[in-house]
Amino acid sequence: MRPFDRFFETSNDFRSPYDRDRDRIIHSHSFRNLEYKTQVFLNSDGDYFRTRLTHSLEASQISRTIAKNLGLNESLAESIALAHDIGHTPFGHIGGDTLDECLKDAGSINGFEHNYQSFRVLTKLEKRYKGFDGLNLTFATLEGVLKHSAPYKKSFLPASFDEIFKLDFHPSFEAIIVDNSDAIAYTSADIDDALRYKLISIEELEESVIIRRIVRRIEEDENTHRSEPLFRHRLTTHIITELISNIIEFSAKNRSVFDSFDTPACGSFEAEETQLIRFGEESWSEMKELKALLYKKVYRHESIMRKMYLAKQCIKALFKAFESEPNMLPPEYRTRLENTNKNRVVADFISSLSDRSAMELYRELY
Repeated sequence: MRPFDRFFETSNDFRSPYDRDRDRIIHSHSFRNLEYKTQVFLNSDGDYFRTRLTHSLEASQISRTIAKNLGLNESLAESIALAHDIGHTPFGHIGGDTLDECLKDAGSINGFEHNYQSFRVLTKLEKRYKGFDGLNLTFATLEGVLKHSAPYKKSFLPASFDEIFKLDFHPSFEAIIVDNSDAIAYTSADIDDALRYKLISIEELEESVIIRRIVRRIEEDENTHRSEPLFRHRLTTHIITELISNIIEFSAKNRSVFDSFDTPACGSFEAEETQLIRFGEESWSEMKELKALLYKKVYRHESIMRKMYLAKQCIKALFKAFESEPNMLPPEYRTRLENTNKNRVVADFISSLSDRSAMELYRELY
């Protein structure tokens, strides 16, 4: 049996292994905690904003759709998607980047990286069984969470991972689907959120070729004007539909390759080989143009930058506090200090916090 294979099997379980994975992920503390973790916009600013939880649900729904239409395993794609962000810190990417800085400034050569942290949550930090750590997930789900942003050959990974997970190879087809679904989910959602809170206008978005084409389609074919409240919803729907359709259409020609594998094709294609599941070249070029526009107009918006500055100070302050006085950590984390690097324990605790619990601690301590 390979490392990270299941510790035991349940003979009378009516679910498939990947359905079991999905259920164990959904019932975990770390998954529920995603409800109050930032995706892009701090959810304290409004109830409408996506969080890590709603993003994970949207990514899983898109993943299932693509997997089904390509004849791949829907439940595996769903499980990977639901867990792919489970190791994220509070406050989105700025939280992870800041925690990475804190660890490296404190002398850690490994720093913080959210894919690996998600893997650690699923295999070590979640406690659901007496005899071992983690959620007891299948190898394919764990490999997909770790490697979905392929290639994933990182210097901080244990040496054994190279052999176990074939880091020079693409992950399973289902994991590649999740990586693309992630991009579709956050791109469409960030546009919807930004329009809702007037951080960007339709006219500004029309600098993007794909948005310009979709806007024209909605106004002409559906007779829905951009001034109507319904327009924003139609725009989001069309973005998701067009991007999903493009991946399915472009990847379907490789259906015979997918069908040739009886099990998820973990590590079957070297990283330098072209991915078999992807956007067409024109669509990918349009996606990159749209992402660049969102980075400039939304992610660097002054209101977002102010919130992210606050988030950065919060993470730095919490790390400093618990690093200098680890006895303030909860009991389950203090116990780990006996055999785990103190800075790593502090980082694990901070990354487990929701936005609101991190801010409450910040206010209490400072």
